[in-house]
Amino acid sequence: MLEKEVINFEKTAIVGIVTQNQSEEKLNEYLDELEFLTFTAGGEVIKRFSQKMERPNPKTFVGTGKIDEINLFVKENGISTVIFDDELTPSQQKNISRIIDAKILDRTNLILDIFAQRAETSYARTQVELAQCIYLLPRLSGLWTHLERQKGGIGMRGPGETEIETDRRIVRDRISLLKDKIKTIDKQMSIQRSNRGAMVRVALVGYTNVGKSTLMNAVGKSEVFVENKLFATLDTTVRKVVIKNLPFLLSDTVGFIRKLPTQLVDSFKSTLDEVREADLLLHVVDISHPDFEDHIESVNQILQDIKAHEKPVIMVFNKIDAYKHLTIDEDDLITERTRKHWTLDEWKQTWMSNVGQDKTLFISATQKQNFEEFREMVYEAVRQIHITRFPYNKFLYPDYKDAIEKEEE
Repeated sequence: MLEKEVINFEKTAIVGIVTQNQSEEKLNEYLDELEFLTFTAGGEVIKRFSQKMERPNPKTFVGTGKIDEINLFVKENGISTVIFDDELTPSQQKNISRIIDAKILDRTNLILDIFAQRAETSYARTQVELAQCIYLLPRLSGLWTHLERQKGGIGMRGPGETEIETDRRIVRDRISLLKDKIKTIDKQMSIQRSNRGAMVRVALVGYTNVGKSTLMNAVGKSEVFVENKLFATLDTTVRKVVIKNLPFLLSDTVGFIRKLPTQLVDSFKSTLDEVREADLLLHVVDISHPDFEDHIESVNQILQDIKAHEKPVIMVFNKIDAYKHLTIDEDDLITERTRKHWTLDEWKQTWMSNVGQDKTLFISATQKQNFEEFREMVYEAVRQIHITRFPYNKFLYPDYKDAIEKEEE
């Protein structure tokens, strides 16, 4: 069964460049992620291409020699899709398509395609289609010239891909229609949020595939879809959770990613409103991922972009059961010890110790490791917010009557 599934994957090549602002090591990290994105979309990466350049070639992104090399490989190996790690300009996409007889996608297009696959509800589909239309609009002139040879698959789930007569005016009208539709749904969702009353709201945020949905299932006893692929969850799930005697609302939001397309941030405004309106953020981090510090930085940047960076945060370092570090033999006097060799205890003594003991936690959501400690920390954080909102709650203050009497005096 597995062999059949792999055979059905689209044969894909991915392309990236090393520049003054992006080292070879950083490029390899991005290409690793791009490969995982490609796998999530239904592709199998056969070959990686990279080139050192001061800046991208304005005509073909990579140099003419490299584009010819890619073209030859595509012809000889039956590659159906070539994906570039950075967003291509409309002219770059047009020029490359003239040279290479395959689907030409960029990272933005690929992410939009995955979102199109994952969108289950009408609202999510509307948001994704809006983002796709905004991406498509400046690329219309060159897009239709090569669509006839594209037989579907990765990158072909866009709006109206078979209608060659589509032009800018039709797409602009569609964008306007989708924006109006989203405004209507936004109002409905805003009313839903206001109807939840004054309950404390907690939002799970983090990079994609860090285990937010698994944690949601474990805490909220709900059945949120979980899969080891990027962007398994698009629609926000909200559950009422009770820890000890204290109820609060817990929401699972869409995962973030490096180079997140701005079109998605704009069209998923209402989904991100769950984060903006939360009282407490649980920033979930996959500590077993070698680039987890970059992931934290990316999430913090997006939180800043949506003006949610000043909210109280608990850092939840997940997947401690999967954490592995490199070891050095005692007799090895040559190998330099780096962060890749640090144990979990050593990590805890770094910048993490400055975050505060009451604001960092190390757990495994799948194995339920340190889960009681997690529940206790969330309870205390929610309790503090709850106290300011309901100063004389009899469940939190057994002697609340005495407090009232003292205030009356």
